[in-house]
Amino acid sequence: MSASSKKKLRKEQESAMLTEKQQQEQKERKKLKGYTIAFVALIAVIACVAIFSLVSGVVNRSGILQKNTVAATVGDHELNTVEFSYYYTDVINSTFSQWNSSSNNNLELYAQLMGLDLSKPYDKQVYNQETGETWADYFLNAALSNAASDYALADKANAEGHTLTEGEQTALENQIQTQSFYAQIYGYDSLDKYLAAVYGYGADEASYRAFATNNALAASYYTAHQDSLTYEDADLRAYEKDHALDFNSYSYHAYAVYLSNYEDKDKAAELAEADAKKLAEATSVEELDKAIAALENKEENVTSTAYENVLYTNVSTYAQEWLSDPDRQEGDITYLPMETTSKDEDGNETKTLTGYYVVRFESSTENKEPLANVRHILVKFEGGTTENGETVYSDEEKATAKQEAEKLLQEWKDGEATEESFAQLAKENTDDTSSKENGGLIEDIYPGANYVKNFLNWSIDPERKAGDTGIVESEYGYHVMYYVGDDEMTYRDYMIENTLRADDMEEWYTEIVEAMPKSLKNTSRLNMEYNG
Repeated sequence: MSASSKKKLRKEQESAMLTEKQQQEQKERKKLKGYTIAFVALIAVIACVAIFSLVSGVVNRSGILQKNTVAATVGDHELNTVEFSYYYTDVINSTFSQWNSSSNNNLELYAQLMGLDLSKPYDKQVYNQETGETWADYFLNAALSNAASDYALADKANAEGHTLTEGEQTALENQIQTQSFYAQIYGYDSLDKYLAAVYGYGADEASYRAFATNNALAASYYTAHQDSLTYEDADLRAYEKDHALDFNSYSYHAYAVYLSNYEDKDKAAELAEADAKKLAEATSVEELDKAIAALENKEENVTSTAYENVLYTNVSTYAQEWLSDPDRQEGDITYLPMETTSKDEDGNETKTLTGYYVVRFESSTENKEPLANVRHILVKFEGGTTENGETVYSDEEKATAKQEAEKLLQEWKDGEATEESFAQLAKENTDDTSSKENGGLIEDIYPGANYVKNFLNWSIDPERKAGDTGIVESEYGYHVMYYVGDDEMTYRDYMIENTLRADDMEEWYTEIVEAMPKSLKNTSRLNMEYNG
C-alpha cells in the first residue's frame, strides 16, 4: 500500500472513531436527559403526594369528611360520623368506667380478662368467637341501640309537643358547661378543640349541644310517661294474688358445704351430707358457728352468713321453698341439697349435686309497714385527714359538728317547733344539697333503702311518731332528724306498684324502640383505638 493510501485510510479511521465518540456522547446526553426528566417527574410526584397528604390532613381535621359521611341511619334520621361518634364514644367510656370501677382502677387488667387488649384496634380483636364479631362491632351495635332509643323517644316527644322542664333545661346547660370546664382543665383553648379530641374530628359545641338536647328530651319524655302511670288498689291486689311471696322478706343464717372441699371425691357426697346433717343439729347461731369452725373440710369463712330482710326473689333458690313455708318457726334449721341442672343436645336434663345448704330460719315479714317520711338537717364534719384513701375525722372535729347539730335542734325547739319551721331551718342550714330546697324532706323510706345505717334505722323505727326529733351520726356528719309521719302507702304496696310500673314501662319502651328502623352504614371514620 502506498503512503498516500495509508494516509487516506488513517484519516478515514480517525473520522470513524470521532463519529463513534460523538455518537457515544450523544447517547450519554440522551441518557442524562432521561434521568433528569425522570428525577423531575419523581420530585413532582413526591410534591403532589405531600400536597395531597397535607390537604387530606387539613380536610380530615376540619371534620368535613366526617360531617359528610353517613355512619348510621335511625328511622328517618341520617347520623353522620360526628353525630354517631357521640353515642359510640360514650358507650366505650361507659363500659370502661364500669370495668375500671369493678377492678379497683385496674382497667387494662380487667379488659384483658374480658378478652380486649387496649393496645390494639377494636376492629382487629374478636369479641364473639362463634359469630366472628369484633369488639368494634360490639361497641357499634350498642351505640346504634342507644341512638335508636334516643331518637325514637325524642321523635315521640316532639310529635306530642313535650318539652324540657325548666329544671331539665338548666341541667342541660350545666352539662355543656361541665364540658367547657373539662376543656380548661385539660389545657384546650376552646370547647370545640376539646370535643374534637374526645369525640373525633368535626365534633364541636353545636353538634354536641344537639346530641345532648336530643338525649335530654328522650330522658324527659321517658320520665314523664313513667310518672303518668297510676294504679288503683284493685290493680295492686290483682297482681299480688299471683305473686304474693315475691314481696315477703326473710331473715336467716346459712352456710354451704361444698363437695369440692373433700379430697376423697368418691365419698365427697356422703361426707358432705354427714357434715351438713351435723351442722343442722345446732340449736343456736352460736352452736352453728362453733360446729362450722370444727369442720375439717371448710373454706376460709368459718362462720354462717346472716341475711336480714331479704326479698323472696333474692333468696337462694335452694332455700326459697323451705323458708317460705307458712309454718316455719324461729330457730328451725335444716340442710338442703344444692344441685345444678344441665341439658344435653336432645334436651335431656341432668342434675349434679354440688353440696348442701345449711339454713336456719330467723324471721319473715310481709312488709306491710308504712313508708316513712322525714326531714333532716345535715351538719357535715369539717377538716379531717386522709388515711389509706379515706378521710378520717378527729374526736374534736366530730364534737364540733355535734355541738352545731344540738344548737340547731335547740333553736328549733325554742321557736315555733313546727314542721314548717324545721323545713325553713333546713333550707338555711343543711349541708345536704340534694334536699336543701325542699326543706330537708326525704320521702318513701323503706327497710333496705340506700341510706346510711343510723339514718335509716331511726327513720323506720316502728315506734316512731309524727313530730319526733333526734340527732344521729353518720359517715357524713350529724343529722338533726324530724319525723314527718307515716306514708299512706305500705312498703309492700310500694314494691307491687313499682313492679307494675316497671313492667308497663318495659312494654311501652320496647314497643316504641323496636319500631324504630336502624342500621350501620359507613363507620370507617370512627376511632377504633383506645385513646384513654
